[in-house]
Amino acid sequence: MNVNQSAPPVPPFGQNQPIYPGYHQSSYGGQPGPAAPATPYGAYNGPVPGYQQAPPQGVPRAPPSSGVPPASAAQVPCGQTTYGQFGQGDIQNGPSSTAQMQRVPGSQQFGPPLAPVVSQPAVLQPYGPPPTSTQVTAQLAGMQISGAVAQASPPSGLGYGPPTSLASASGNFPNSGPYGSYPQSQAPPLSQAQGHPGVQPPLRSAPPLASSFTSPASGGPQMLSMTGLLPPGQGFGSLPVNQANHVSSPPAPALPPGTQMTGPPVPPPPPMHPPQQPGYQLQQNGSFGPARGPQPNYESPYPGAPTFGSQPGPPQPLPPKRLDPDTIPSPIQVIEDDRNNRGSEPFVTGVRGQVPPLVTTNFLVKDQGNASPRYIRCTSYNIPCTSDMAKQAQVPLAAVIKPLARLPPEEASPYVVDHGESGPLRCNRCKAYMCPLMTFIEGGRRFQCSFCSCINDVPPQYFQHLDHTGKRVDAYDRPELSLGSYEFLATVDYCKNNKFPSPPAFIFMIDVSYNAIRTGLVRLLCEELKSLLDYLPREGGAEESAIRVGFVTYNKVLHFYNVKSSLAQPQMMVVSDVADMFVPLLDGFLVNVSESRAVITSLLDQIPEMFADTRETETVFAPVIQAGMEALKAAECAGKLFLFHTSLPIAEAPGKLKNRDDRKLINTDKEKTLFQPQTGTYQTLAKECVAQGCCVDLFLFPSQYVDVATLSVVPQLTGGSVYKYACFQVENDQERFLSDLRRDVQKVVGFDAVMRVRTSTGIRAVDFFGAFYMSNTTDVELAGLDGDKTVTVEFKHDDRLNEENGALLQCALLYTSCAGQRRLRIHNLALNCCTQLADLYRNCETDTLINYMAKFAYRAVLSSPVKTVRDTLITQCAQILACYRKNCASPSSAGQLILPECMKLLPVYLNCVLKSDVLQPGAEVTTDDRAYVRQLVSSMDVAETNVFFYPRLLPLVRTKSPLDSTAEPPAVRASEERLSSGDIYLLENGLNLFVWVGASVQQGVVQSLFNVSSFSQITSGLSVLPVLDNPLSKKVRGLVDSLRAQRMRYMKLIVVKQEDKLETLFKHFLVEDKSLSGGASYVDFLCHMHKEIRQLLS
Repeated sequence: MNVNQSAPPVPPFGQNQPIYPGYHQSSYGGQPGPAAPATPYGAYNGPVPGYQQAPPQGVPRAPPSSGVPPASAAQVPCGQTTYGQFGQGDIQNGPSSTAQMQRVPGSQQFGPPLAPVVSQPAVLQPYGPPPTSTQVTAQLAGMQISGAVAQASPPSGLGYGPPTSLASASGNFPNSGPYGSYPQSQAPPLSQAQGHPGVQPPLRSAPPLASSFTSPASGGPQMLSMTGLLPPGQGFGSLPVNQANHVSSPPAPALPPGTQMTGPPVPPPPPMHPPQQPGYQLQQNGSFGPARGPQPNYESPYPGAPTFGSQPGPPQPLPPKRLDPDTIPSPIQVIEDDRNNRGSEPFVTGVRGQVPPLVTTNFLVKDQGNASPRYIRCTSYNIPCTSDMAKQAQVPLAAVIKPLARLPPEEASPYVVDHGESGPLRCNRCKAYMCPLMTFIEGGRRFQCSFCSCINDVPPQYFQHLDHTGKRVDAYDRPELSLGSYEFLATVDYCKNNKFPSPPAFIFMIDVSYNAIRTGLVRLLCEELKSLLDYLPREGGAEESAIRVGFVTYNKVLHFYNVKSSLAQPQMMVVSDVADMFVPLLDGFLVNVSESRAVITSLLDQIPEMFADTRETETVFAPVIQAGMEALKAAECAGKLFLFHTSLPIAEAPGKLKNRDDRKLINTDKEKTLFQPQTGTYQTLAKECVAQGCCVDLFLFPSQYVDVATLSVVPQLTGGSVYKYACFQVENDQERFLSDLRRDVQKVVGFDAVMRVRTSTGIRAVDFFGAFYMSNTTDVELAGLDGDKTVTVEFKHDDRLNEENGALLQCALLYTSCAGQRRLRIHNLALNCCTQLADLYRNCETDTLINYMAKFAYRAVLSSPVKTVRDTLITQCAQILACYRKNCASPSSAGQLILPECMKLLPVYLNCVLKSDVLQPGAEVTTDDRAYVRQLVSSMDVAETNVFFYPRLLPLVRTKSPLDSTAEPPAVRASEERLSSGDIYLLENGLNLFVWVGASVQQGVVQSLFNVSSFSQITSGLSVLPVLDNPLSKKVRGLVDSLRAQRMRYMKLIVVKQEDKLETLFKHFLVEDKSLSGGASYVDFLCHMHKEIRQLLS
């Protein structure tokens, strides 16, 4: 049974109806896609000591003294000793064999195999005493995704399956004080625990390949679970963990340069790290505890390496090979599987509570009554019926809403419905708008609101008969009765002061201080505006835009320009009293572009010349915004200010700022002040701007600190954007700035907007994240809202929900279009409700969860120390996974880390958030950079946060396999291990684009791509690839262009050479590795999460 798309019920509105013209009606739920290939996850860990002294090497093991081993136990290859209960295991991404190995729970040593469990939550059984004489494998065959019980393979076409379990990554994680750290390649043996003598693993052959065991019972490959029952407190050997993301002890040294991270053991060079520091305890098992045991799968740096902290044991064996990172959940594999399974069929929104394909999958949407995931994505599509259950699970219930999202050309924009003077039909009590979720009764004369259950009369002009299923016969002729998203034309009652709005205006406000003139910015901008004004946004098929434009220049004073069409030359008016700002002219300031074309062109030619010899370095900032807002108020219209600003506003004026940049505050309780605005002036100003419908977009060109945290307050609260070009140089940054400016000026914007989210009885919206202002607890006010911005809404229970009715959301956005038309855009979404936690965990969306958690954390740094914020995220993640382990997973050893299938990427993605510049800055990250990223992420959509926190790494040129010249290359994991010095890679995160060139790339490739004859001649930091007429150059430049087209902002290209100083910057984005700022590697963080989960469960 497909766990995401429950068996399609009767179509949501009864039977098939005549198809609404303009959109295709398909079967609800879509067809299942092709079967997903088995994922190549291998074994999770190497051998570990048992609880008793192991028999000498080479001596055959006696059979177990109690019970008979199950018939399905794996056969061990000849000459290989076993160490755990059921032999070596594999990791798999969902069962690849229907006859999966049965697992014995800790409380029953050997006996009849457990019956298969199908998706009911199993109660965690207590673990019994350790076996007395059975010494069985501890090859930590962890990632047993099926929850350790035989389970049928899920149907093809499914993105989600049974749970993932990882073998112990933990050791025994005691609550110890300071954490020591060992070189990864030199681990001390396990110190004795509970009186057992220290044990060394005997010599063993290399582990067999994944799925290579044959069971006598089935004859096919078996996927085995890691068992190995432990005495209390005794952990399995574990993954190497240098230190937790938030631990303040010395970081563990990285592997010596040049050490290969995968493949068979090779003796590496001698270690290059200082001896263990005094005063720190040794680490056990690579976990967060006192002394560390033998590191599975890690090479010793040289034979006879000293060991510490253990009893003398048998002679040191040859170390097994290092843990293979391929054994932990891979974002690349999950993304690829989802594309293969769900990318071919359209996503039909008719079925309630369907989890959509991932944001990384290209898919078409067919609206059949619920809003497209392009407009709304939820953290879970099946929400708990009670608040107690929600508290227990700790999964945040949130929706990321993008009300004006742009759709691909194949999908129709929302239909506009005009109900004339009567306006849209609404519920009398809760004011919800008519939608497909409403129920018509009494022959169509009345309707019952699905949100508050109030019964309303249907107005005579809206009356229509019902068919035999109780559905209106005109349901498919009315978008508001058959679609999830649509628009209503608003009546005058929805307008400010009860009068229809005027078309909006754009005001360009240009800094003409010395810095702006010196860099060439002013000349470049004026030249671009001459042509850009022809591309202002327009409605539908309008010949020209209705938007009017105005121009202001400023330094310490403001200059307004009269560009009335009747003038031969523009006129300048100077306002030097910046403390009491006013607009010196009304007529001729805001004009129609086509009418005043000649005067505007003349002005833009003159501005760079007028200020060419300026020596004025000081600027004002708040009075500039004040002036723009006053101009819009005088013209009685909404609009947008485009501010181009270069320096900290230190001139005497309201909103004057001082330089308060202080890196000493990082990691102190006062660090939060770096993110807070210096003065309350800007909040007050922003509030006035919102009331006037004045949105501010800020383009910053700083050469030093400008206090982004304060300057971005007005853009943030008015729904605007901030763009930052540090140390702007025309030759390097021109393309990026002009591309961003064109996109920003041309994009469709809703002005003077108010958004409200209504919910059905039982839940309510309690918290909101994004770029907006709120004057009450329910209305999100936006002076401007574009198609890139999202509003994230968190919901909490205020009553019990029931499974039959589900939970309903309706997002209503009231806004003024670019043509000055007042409209209402409505998005509806119905979710399922559950009484079983397993159903909640089966229908979660990790990407949306990470989007919410990042925004939550980035807002929290305004009021809490950064370390507290990081700890809160880790605790919440551990609680989510511990609740799943306790209530939904099949009983299994405490040494296993079990992850829900839908959330198996939660640890890797959360670690990326924890290591991000806002929460864990490196030495090179400025205070302004952190404030910039913090406000940027606050309104990102799910696709943007996905690639921002886990960048895409694409191989462009591979020596082993030539790439197809047309298709986008398959991504690889963001880790240095994946780079080969003979290849070229491209990395992108939505803001940056790097081309990494390996030192031993073939000469012909270097010539084809860079037009130089050798690697040494490539210019490091190059920002433009030469245009060359050969297939490789065309392919790479085409790929760069297509990636830029997918992203909201223009990504500047930087060419990085291997072993070059710029490589440090590039490696910052290889997020699976340990970061220079102290962030944990993926493997280490997984171990730490396991420790946290075990502490919660114990």
